[in-house]
Amino acid sequence: MSFPLQTTTLRASSTAAAVAYTAAITLDSTTAVATSSFAANIDELVADSDNFVRLPQATGIAALVADTDTSDSSKQRQLISALVAPKDLISLIPTLRALGRQQRPSLVIHVPVSSAADVSDVLAVRDSGSAILRSMSQQDAVDYAVAASIAAQRLGTPIVHCFPAESGDSAEFQGYAAPSTQEAIRAYLQAEKDSDESAHDAVRQALAAVVGEERELVSYFGAKDAQVVYVTFGNVVSQAAVSAVAGVGVVQISLARPLNPSALKQAVPASAKRVVALDQTRRAEAGWGPLFFDLALVAWEHRPILLNAVLPSSPAGLDTVTPEQLEAINAHALTLASPAHFNAAAVGSIPEDASATPQPIDEGAVSEAATVGAYGQLLRDAFGLRLRVANASESRSIWGDGGRAESTPEFGFGRLAAEAQERARLVAAVTAVLRDVKVPLSRELHAALAEWLGSRDDPAKASASAAAQLSELLKAEAAGNLALEDIVRLQAHFAVQSNWLVGGDAWAYDIGGSGVHHVLSSGMNVNVLLVDTAADPTAVQRGGARKKDIGLYAMNYGSAYVASVAVYASYAQVLQALAEADAFPGPAVVVAYLPRAATAIGVLQQSKRAVDEGAWPLYRWDPRLDPGSFQLDSEKLRRELADFLKRDSALAAVSRAAPKLSAAIAPVSVEAQAGDRLARKARGDVDALMAGLTVSGPPLLILFASDGGNGEEAARRLAKSARRRGMTVRCMGMDEYDFEELAYERNLLISVSTAGQGEIPTAGREFLKALLATTANLSETAFAVFGLGDSHYWPRAEDAVFYNKPARDIDRRLAELGARRIVGPGLGDDQDADGWEAGFGAFDSELWQALNLDVVSSAADEPEEPPARTDEENKVISNFLRGTISQALADTSTGAVDEWDGKLLKFHGTYMQDDRDVRAARLARGEEKAFSFMIRVRLPGGVATPAQWLAMDALASEHGNQTMKITTRQTFQLHGVLKRNLRETMRGINRGLMDTLAACGDVNRNVVASANPLQAHLQPEVARLASDISTHLLPATSAYHEIWLADEQVAGSAEQTSATTDYEPLYGPNYLPRKYKIAIAIPPENDVDVFAYDLGYIAILDDAQENILGYNVVIGGGMGMTHNNKATYPRLATCLGYVPKDRAVIVSEKVMLVQRDHGDRTNRKHARLKYTVDDHGMDWWREQVEARLGFSFEPARPYAFTRNGDRYGWTKSTPGLNNFTIFIQNGRIADLPGSPLKTALADVARKHTGNFRLTCNGHLIIADVKDEDVDSIARLLASHRLDNLDYSALRLHSMACVALPTCALAMAESERYLPRLIDLLDEVIDQAGLRSDAIVIRMTGCPNGCARPYNAEIAFVGKAPGAYNLYLGGSHRGDRLNKVFRETVTEDQILEVLTPIIKQYAIERLEGEHFGDFVIRKGIIKATREGKDFHDI
Repeated sequence: MSFPLQTTTLRASSTAAAVAYTAAITLDSTTAVATSSFAANIDELVADSDNFVRLPQATGIAALVADTDTSDSSKQRQLISALVAPKDLISLIPTLRALGRQQRPSLVIHVPVSSAADVSDVLAVRDSGSAILRSMSQQDAVDYAVAASIAAQRLGTPIVHCFPAESGDSAEFQGYAAPSTQEAIRAYLQAEKDSDESAHDAVRQALAAVVGEERELVSYFGAKDAQVVYVTFGNVVSQAAVSAVAGVGVVQISLARPLNPSALKQAVPASAKRVVALDQTRRAEAGWGPLFFDLALVAWEHRPILLNAVLPSSPAGLDTVTPEQLEAINAHALTLASPAHFNAAAVGSIPEDASATPQPIDEGAVSEAATVGAYGQLLRDAFGLRLRVANASESRSIWGDGGRAESTPEFGFGRLAAEAQERARLVAAVTAVLRDVKVPLSRELHAALAEWLGSRDDPAKASASAAAQLSELLKAEAAGNLALEDIVRLQAHFAVQSNWLVGGDAWAYDIGGSGVHHVLSSGMNVNVLLVDTAADPTAVQRGGARKKDIGLYAMNYGSAYVASVAVYASYAQVLQALAEADAFPGPAVVVAYLPRAATAIGVLQQSKRAVDEGAWPLYRWDPRLDPGSFQLDSEKLRRELADFLKRDSALAAVSRAAPKLSAAIAPVSVEAQAGDRLARKARGDVDALMAGLTVSGPPLLILFASDGGNGEEAARRLAKSARRRGMTVRCMGMDEYDFEELAYERNLLISVSTAGQGEIPTAGREFLKALLATTANLSETAFAVFGLGDSHYWPRAEDAVFYNKPARDIDRRLAELGARRIVGPGLGDDQDADGWEAGFGAFDSELWQALNLDVVSSAADEPEEPPARTDEENKVISNFLRGTISQALADTSTGAVDEWDGKLLKFHGTYMQDDRDVRAARLARGEEKAFSFMIRVRLPGGVATPAQWLAMDALASEHGNQTMKITTRQTFQLHGVLKRNLRETMRGINRGLMDTLAACGDVNRNVVASANPLQAHLQPEVARLASDISTHLLPATSAYHEIWLADEQVAGSAEQTSATTDYEPLYGPNYLPRKYKIAIAIPPENDVDVFAYDLGYIAILDDAQENILGYNVVIGGGMGMTHNNKATYPRLATCLGYVPKDRAVIVSEKVMLVQRDHGDRTNRKHARLKYTVDDHGMDWWREQVEARLGFSFEPARPYAFTRNGDRYGWTKSTPGLNNFTIFIQNGRIADLPGSPLKTALADVARKHTGNFRLTCNGHLIIADVKDEDVDSIARLLASHRLDNLDYSALRLHSMACVALPTCALAMAESERYLPRLIDLLDEVIDQAGLRSDAIVIRMTGCPNGCARPYNAEIAFVGKAPGAYNLYLGGSHRGDRLNKVFRETVTEDQILEVLTPIIKQYAIERLEGEHFGDFVIRKGIIKATREGKDFHDI
């Protein structure tokens, strides 16, 4: 074997160049230089070497490792040497760890260091399984480089070699041509390796072979009887400094890993009273350094005081500390009588290295108690009395500098370490006592101690109560029993704690010297909760500081549990992560997101955006399990994490950008923005290419922005017209277009809708923002703008400015930039008879005339497109609700379905939605909307078993957004179900003996019935009637079964083949014109709002009020309307007459058939049964229904409603049974910090033996609780705080629809906002003394009325973000509509308007008078007699 190091001397311009050369010519070597700054004088040195490789970045080293053939174990290990910058070293942790396991190929990494920051980065990999070697001089750097190469080849252990980075004039380095050196190296490589040979010994022997003499890797210099000894990694303290200060010595470590503890202990004189770890770090706040922890592991016989002095941002070169500085540091060290940490640079006035200025910390990122409160509550909920937070939550890092000593995190970590030692002593003491048969112990105490010893780490068995019992036994026998003294002294540690350090994320700026490393390397069972409160996790911190990805760093470590969570994105995932972290037998790191925002809704929205974008992925990782144990709990994973998983499973690569900019800086980086721009441009180029291939004519760009679809429809029509006139057309959304190309467009048409208060739709915000900001010259561009709006949407004269404001703003701005108008802006007005199309027709005609293209040439004619499909046609050609749903579900290219399948899916009980909180961000990135599906269950009468509740709970967690909604339709609703999970979710519902067929769509929907617990003896009968009606009116198509439940179609086909493929005996192929809703009420409780439905049954009871005789039948109710469209209005049902109860089912059919045959099928806004009633009158309706029935209605019988809310708390029902009604705000079943409602109700379901009844107001009745179970259920409810009914009557009678972020029709917040508004109104209510007086208050995000606002005493209907129409005067009994009182009011205006009215009501109301009746009596609002005068003010 020859070793070709034949150079006698080597001249190089830098140490780095010399190191690279020696690495490149080493035997069997491939050398990579990953940073261009190291290239000085290297090229010519290695010109003849084929082994030299340049890499653009350090992560490319992973590919070299992966490509190395290691299959032949008999071969000499191949060597890969690499020269990398310190900042890139952390990214190689996975490679170092993987090679430490597989031992081939050999790897040496050479790292030049020039500052404390560089040293910190080197020591950050100290537990990666690699050796860490430091050379002291330029010649040492070359010697050690060769020694590291041959040692790595012999050991198979990766070696990190750091060397001084000084470079100046060219220097000569001693070579290795001497035969003795060659022979020594050859002998070293060929010698048989001892099984117990350590890396420490191998490096020493390699150095001896290279330099011809023994080198100590741990050396001492200074006073023989030193009182203070400083331990350094490398030559930090000069010999002159040590000689000048009496009683001082220095231990200099050249091999930091593996550290030889015995060599370190032997090097320190026994006279030393204080041993000071002198650590070089980025910042003083980084805390206890790595050398200090090394000292703590040494078994000191003379027990010196261990101190930690840090040198932040100091130079890393030779002799950093001068004599004067050392004297000051030493004087301070002598004053410390217990282990302590101090800033040596500050004490010794050591100037900072200008090239290594500490990175600034964003003080705004310091987490405060208020910001971590949500997670603090979760910790308390999860661990109760076991919880031990060892530091102050307001500290900015676990090594923070805040507050009193006992509240600082370093104290907390030290306390946990001390307690761990104390508990270990307790274990030893108990073990000794149990083994010593001479110790007198009672049988009970002996058994208790033995049981504790065997289960001491089990929280269930080593609980506080068990510890207390054990202490009592111990107390009885401890007196005079000396053997029990230690156990008595340590008995506080009987109970097992859940130990946590909680803080902010400032420590992410310096991994190498930060607390996270020490927690990970300690191996202690300590959990760290790190809360990131950045409003935008993708933003670079102030001052340009880079924040490392702590989660990725910890996973690279490979020995800690790691999780990333966001409480307002996934509550259940947070709890699961906390539980798993607590159970993990070692260190655990949970990084948690809680962004700052002005409002709670803002926090929720920002959390969702961060998770949706992948900026804050949710995941859990347990290193004990297989590589597949990484659990991604959100949809998106950052590239860095994805790369980690790939390389971790292959055991061979490296993170592409390991711990890099926190939370995916990439999406907002310059490169990413450019990438997004290029992607959009590419899409535009494809459109242009396709247009050029099909039509050759004048170019035309058409851009649109539309929330409801009309703006896009207008754009599509313009595009069609342009193509027929021979133009080359591109048509796309505004935010899909690359704005930088606008100056090059020749012809531009824009179609834009108006949203909210004169705002542009979401999909056009970025375009408008860029248009208003640009100074581009558009003189070569001709343009026209068409706008869609509603001239009466904002009826006040001063609000006229909002009408078509986006279109007028864009038109004006384009003209200002020099663009030439083709025609003036066209304005479509919803108030016109034909809506926006009237204005569009005029604009379309004028546009083509202005372009001299008003006549379509025959050459340019293209086949006429078929007319747009109507909803009625869609139903007819759907093959009885099949459509192409099966194909759409199988299409994995999109999370959506097309418009027509989306309409058909409603019949199957599901709506397609998208998350509007993240819509704009996704469109700006060129991604499709965050589509998901809402699923509504058909649950007649709202009765569910505990098993069904648990089934829905599990589906919500597994496939939904981890919440359930009790809807105003008295059933379950799931949100956030992805298309790929739809079928499995439907099957899960079916396995729970439920279905979703006809829960939505133009059919009879879920039949609701009174859930009033005071009339529980009648519940089975009305529930059975609801079920009978629902079953009788159920669509007969088999499409539901074949699409969702069967493995293949059982009837029909995906395409219409014949009229007999399936059959609908009641509905026919057209089904109904619109939805059909039915409710059943039992006076005196109108808890279902029976008059708000198409068909209602009002039970008529016998004189004893014990039995139902029959029903008054009412028809024509409905809530939906359109703002400022007086042709639409809510209506309350009118009575047809009375029928005996045995005829109730057939009546439901015949009323439905009249609507089927006579309802309006041309205008869906006029298609509900209420309009058919007003169009024909009640007499006509009665005749039509009776003709189909074959009998007449009897006259209506008397009844009386007194209220329409729910009754809360315990009520006695039938003999032996009881009910408890739980208030659930807006029907949302979710786990929130401090209120884990979903988890609590699942616990109730597991123990309850009766039924659940869902109410039409969104609340829940724990029904049919046996007398003997009342106490246990009451205790269970109390334990979960479900028995808390201490709310104002106003809140107890409140209700809101879902609205934002999932409802496509929502114009404003509802469910997420009403609780806050009630908080404010409660203050007014309390001042007026009305806390116990019920007022029905409801809110919806749009005028469609899902929360039945129009018969509430106070109602808010969304009109724009933050703006609502205020309605007053509905009946407390639900039998009178309200009327608009103020339009377009904001929160401040709501309070301003309602406060005096509420106070007046408190003073001037009559006995028993309700608020709705009062405002009418006092003339505050005019009474609404019927739906048709709803708009008359």
